[in-house]
Amino acid sequence: MGCKTSVPDSAVKKSERVLKAAVLIQRWYRVTMARIEMRRRYSLNIFQSIEYADEQAQLQLSSFFAFMLDHFSRLDADSRFFESPSVSQVTDSSLSLTELEKRIEVPDSYYGPRLKFPLTPADASALLDAFKNEELLHARYVLQLLHETRRVLKEMPNITHLSTSYSKEITVCGDLHGKLDDLLLIFYKNGLPSEKNPYVFNGDFVDRGDNSVEILIILFAFLLIYPNDLHLNRGNHEDYVMNVRYGFTREVLRKYKVHGKIILCLLEDVFSWLPLATVVDSKVLILHGGISDTTDLDFLNLIERNKLRSLMRPPKSVTDIKDQIKEKVPSTTPNKYSAHQNISGKRRDISSSRSSPRRESTSYAIAEEYQRLVKDGMSSGLLSATSVSDPDWSTEPTQKEWQQVITIFSASNYYEAGSNRGAYIKLNPDLSPRFIQYQVSKNTCRQNLQERVSTVEWSALKALREKIYAHKTELTEAFINKDRTGTGKLSVSDWAEVMESVLCLELPWRTLRPQLAWSSPDGCIEYMTCFHNLKIGKPVEEQVQPALVETVCRFRKDLEMIFNFIDKDHSGLISLDEFHQTWRLFCVHMGIQIDNETIDKLANSIDYNKDGNIDFNEFLEAFHVVHRLDKKADE
Repeated sequence: MGCKTSVPDSAVKKSERVLKAAVLIQRWYRVTMARIEMRRRYSLNIFQSIEYADEQAQLQLSSFFAFMLDHFSRLDADSRFFESPSVSQVTDSSLSLTELEKRIEVPDSYYGPRLKFPLTPADASALLDAFKNEELLHARYVLQLLHETRRVLKEMPNITHLSTSYSKEITVCGDLHGKLDDLLLIFYKNGLPSEKNPYVFNGDFVDRGDNSVEILIILFAFLLIYPNDLHLNRGNHEDYVMNVRYGFTREVLRKYKVHGKIILCLLEDVFSWLPLATVVDSKVLILHGGISDTTDLDFLNLIERNKLRSLMRPPKSVTDIKDQIKEKVPSTTPNKYSAHQNISGKRRDISSSRSSPRRESTSYAIAEEYQRLVKDGMSSGLLSATSVSDPDWSTEPTQKEWQQVITIFSASNYYEAGSNRGAYIKLNPDLSPRFIQYQVSKNTCRQNLQERVSTVEWSALKALREKIYAHKTELTEAFINKDRTGTGKLSVSDWAEVMESVLCLELPWRTLRPQLAWSSPDGCIEYMTCFHNLKIGKPVEEQVQPALVETVCRFRKDLEMIFNFIDKDHSGLISLDEFHQTWRLFCVHMGIQIDNETIDKLANSIDYNKDGNIDFNEFLEAFHVVHRLDKKADE
């Protein structure tokens, strides 16, 4: 018989306490992580919804921008951005590289890369090393590179066809948006482009980030070295009008003060020659915007893509374009890119538009938009579209009956450091996608998860509060209409209904309420606290209507773009008369009811030194919303 071992009661109780403590810790950890994840998700929802709303607002302004472009000589069809005769001379497509060398000297004091054409892999490596050290490529080499790039792009079709039979895998990258560190990390992890390592970069190389110039130079250099192995699709930000609004124009003019105008003018032409889509093994369609079950690749092949200079400025003669297309279209019914043509029975689409949580399905929206744009002789539906998204949208597959869509986004930390990962896709000969995710971490590596999410959340709420302030008059009126008893308070549901009806951002307002407004002891919302501690950067005269001030705050970026159109000498100054004229046109176009006297008062209030000119950089900064985050905490 074996001996029976007894366990003391104290040991049993201690074991039970340890187990209970472990369960409590685990429960606390799960709750804490769930809360952090909720904050992260709604923060990204805020960023994405505001970005989507801003882009839709800009599209609504497209006819106004077209008017501005047509009526100010600085951007007319002959001179584009610039009126200097040297621009047309240097950007002339017939100009040789030798002639460029004669016209633009490189001083002996320049220690950056010196390019010789045709380029070699050593030249590309020298560029990478230089940009890692924050060096700048001389303007002569930039212009030579752009000339050669345009020459190569002109020979390419609208749709590039690739085959995996010539390589083991093809790498597909999405939006980079001027984030050089992401591109360098991709090359570090995946290798440089080569005959054995082909790449497809799916548009939106520029804007928003600080190193769009460097990214373009690197991609164009590899394109010239490996024209059959590195492929570029055009995105909606490869557009000279978009570049004025989203930062690339300012970046070029800041880095190339002497030749920046010439570089921008040539880039406008280069962008117009970028291919619109790439097809792999006749089964995978890669394009920046969106597709539908009616997407017609035969039609897309017939578009004269270089005439689509900007999505904000469509070709003037739509009828002429239609007639040209009709002459080229064969008598047989054109092919559609549909599941029935795929060997696998499914269509895989890799698209790189910024994702939005606002749409349950994109197929019908994209189809409607594409058909509308096709009728207008444009292809912007293929360059810019919205797709459904999870908040961590570096990769996002969507399965819908016979259609599989993958959204790939390669710019990590897009909204804020730590906000998202980037990703790229590896396509093998079986066309099975393999996802590689990453995140550039310079400062965030020293922060824990809680700190990173708090940083992202703070930035998101800051952007949302600015949006709220810009609609203060509308929100206040809607609140008062709901508050029939005049208590200054609303129920949570009524408050959330008003916020959504005015801002149209489709956000979880009930969840966000503690961050945006105070609640009273009875559980109602003190709705005017939404605007607590929010004000514009500099005070304006009291006679200026609050609605006008809010309108300026709401359209700051668009006004900056408009002022750039009329600032012919890039002085940063515009006359009071130019300001009056532009603002009146803008108000008429937007249906804003503001009289001329109010506009005059606004202009005079921001002419700080009373010299008859407005420094519009100061003007825009004056209407930047300032807010303190020391808000009353809910008990």
